[in-house]
Amino acid sequence: MAIPVLMPKQGQSVESCLIIKWNKKVGDKVKAEEPICEVETDKAVFEVEAPEAGTILKIFYREGDDVPVLNTIAIIGQPEEKINHLIPKKTVSVSKEEYVESQKAITPDESPKKTRPSSGAGLIHVSPVARRFAEKKGIDFSQLIGSGPGGRIIKKDIEKALSEGEPLIPSTVSKNFFGPVKEIPVEGVRKIISERMLTSLQSTAQLTLNTSVDASNLLACRKSLKSSPRMKGLSKININDFLLYIVANVLPKFKNINAHFFKDKILEFEHVHLGFAVDSPRGLMVPIIHNAHLLSLEEISQEARRLSTACQEETILPDELNGGTFTVTNLGTMGIESFTPILNVPQVAILGICSISLKPVIKDNEIKFIPNIGLSLTFDHRAVDGAPAAKFLQELNIVIANFDLTHIKLQ
Repeated sequence: MAIPVLMPKQGQSVESCLIIKWNKKVGDKVKAEEPICEVETDKAVFEVEAPEAGTILKIFYREGDDVPVLNTIAIIGQPEEKINHLIPKKTVSVSKEEYVESQKAITPDESPKKTRPSSGAGLIHVSPVARRFAEKKGIDFSQLIGSGPGGRIIKKDIEKALSEGEPLIPSTVSKNFFGPVKEIPVEGVRKIISERMLTSLQSTAQLTLNTSVDASNLLACRKSLKSSPRMKGLSKININDFLLYIVANVLPKFKNINAHFFKDKILEFEHVHLGFAVDSPRGLMVPIIHNAHLLSLEEISQEARRLSTACQEETILPDELNGGTFTVTNLGTMGIESFTPILNVPQVAILGICSISLKPVIKDNEIKFIPNIGLSLTFDHRAVDGAPAAKFLQELNIVIANFDLTHIKLQ
């Protein structure tokens, strides 16, 4: 009996998945639990398996389609079996011939967006007014699709391209001017990241406060753990682990910082679910250390390493990337002295960790160079005012400057 293959639900917050690769095509036989396609969420890549053995009778979506979860993406059954009752009413149906055709490589000259309206002699049809307007603006209209009779390019087409920011190459520039160019489509995770970053900036009132704090004690504690035989099990703990631990233990005192903002309400959280940015092969990912405020220094270090490795190896689970209440992002290891982190909405704040550098300070009536670590706190001014945000940074400074292994939970 024919059965539908549904787009699986990956985690509680995933609403749709992007089909990135079909492993099978219409007419192919499959075994039960055999991967038939690969799909991508904004978090990770997964395989969709055949629910039972049979033949692929129908495929409803192409590679690159963003499909809502629990939608039918294919039908598996026996050849010649009736499947009309399983075909969803709203879908982009793809026949076998269409699917095979969609797999063929399209060269730039074959792309519909690059089609040149032309006569049999290959000339571009453009009105005299449009040509003069294009020359005045210094642009090359040869890549535009005309909306005039017979595909003729008219002035309106030039104006539309300019208003939409069409990347037109000036006509005075040689085609070989740029040299070799690699075109990378903005899709998948890159597209999702770009959309979320833009949405974050457009939908929030972001403000960043920068400070620095004496890191002498942090460095001394790191050295102590690394060299002490008694602390052998903690030798892998690094400065970032210290800071994650400190943030997790300071946040419960500032519930207005450990919060989410929505248009008509603010949610303040008792527990700290701490996200931290990871540069993975698939782009920026933010795994979550759940209930970080309850963990020891060693437990936070181990969990951070486990989640970071899972991001790098692309084995991270959707639920391990959801539910954060506050985020930490560290660019200090790359020598960044100050930056402006972008909010991970709906969170109301994100802390940037900067590099450790020597800073001149007056101590005991003389100038001394003290290692200082930079901190950059971005917050949503709709939810948090400047003074409370500054007080949170001030508390972090006090704890970091006076950090002492004898007063914390190591294991």
